[in-house]
Amino acid sequence: MIFDYPEGATPIDLDEAQGLLLPHIRTRAELDRWEQENISEAEDAVLRRKQKDILTEKYVRALHKRMFGTVWRWAGEFRQSQKNIGIEWMQIPVALHQLFKEAEGWLEYESYPPDEIAARFHHRLVAIHAFPNGNGRHARLMADLLLVHLLGQERFSWGQENLTTAGECRRRYIQALQAADRHDYRLLLAFVRS
Repeated sequence: MIFDYPEGATPIDLDEAQGLLLPHIRTRAELDRWEQENISEAEDAVLRRKQKDILTEKYVRALHKRMFGTVWRWAGEFRQSQKNIGIEWMQIPVALHQLFKEAEGWLEYESYPPDEIAARFHHRLVAIHAFPNGNGRHARLMADLLLVHLLGQERFSWGQENLTTAGECRRRYIQALQAADRHDYRLLLAFVRS
């Protein structure tokens, strides 16, 4: 496999690459195409019908498996190695539990406007980086599910471009996430509806 990674992408290590279920894939473009087909099917299913227990580890894992399960053997399993982004891999379950409890509080007490709740949730989920691959796409769909099923809002537009490939839209997305790392959510809030 010859994978060129866009800025901010998490490289797949050799052990994780062994989990590829489609041995004919040789390039990142081929991988993206197969993953996107799987992701589109998952999006159609989970956005069409109200989802239950979204803010649980079980749901997060099941959604990842649904999004990437025909491409990766380890889909739905938390990463077991350190990456260029994310918390220590051993802390993933605890960090997710904390995020879910915090998000439940945001929802119950209407701590922020709906878009900000979803954007903050997305940012934190990306920062945890629970899986070997697909974290941004998974976190974007989780934020959309939170908006649609728990907040009764329209899903985000996410810049209306492909964020998996290098380009201006991805650069703005990464900049918005980096600003959110510094507790400044203005760029992310503008980006998610652009």
